[in-house]
Amino acid sequence: MENEYDVSSKVFKALSDSNRIKIIKLLSSEEQCACKLLEHFNLTQPTLSHHMKVLIDCGLVISRKKGTWNYYS
Repeated sequence: MENEYDVSSKVFKALSDSNRIKIIKLLSSEEQCACKLLEHFNLTQPTLSHHMKVLIDCGLVISRKKGTWNYYS
């Protein structure tokens, strides 16, 4: 089981990237699919997926799958 310092460390690491902060801001107003998030960035889909995994792993973002798309909030 992770202690509070490990959890805090993961959150701070996730927020140390400006793209991830922008993702959090975009998701704060509404759920979005990866395709819509990509419209706001000059990133490849695999790079966006990596950023989303980091945000999900630290508990800042949740995802759900609908068809072939992942939706994030």
